[in-house]
Amino acid sequence: MDFLPCGMYSMADSTLPDPADGHGTHSKKSREKNAIPGMATLTREERRRRRRATQKYRMAHATRERVRVEAFNVAFGELRKLLPTIPPDKKLSKIEILRLAICYIMYLNQFLET
Repeated sequence: MDFLPCGMYSMADSTLPDPADGHGTHSKKSREKNAIPGMATLTREERRRRRRATQKYRMAHATRERVRVEAFNVAFGELRKLLPTIPPDKKLSKIEILRLAICYIMYLNQFLET
């Protein structure tokens, strides 16, 4: 690129958009190739792995996972409140909640059929 005395750049630089191509901008692939050296040779899976290896991505993923697990636990808690147990405040594991819910639903179906 040639620097002109007035602070402008000459249009002789080949990296500038070519107005004759009708687009005026580089394609997405050419931007990706120019953005990070060596990224153009990586496969889609390799690029995905590199992106997932960043601290920002890992922190965002961990946050999403905490929200998901919390919602999951809230749902189990609500289901637990609907199930009869002795004593009523007995602590149940998730698998015990599911098994008890299945038995309770089967009991209610039999009750309705009679």
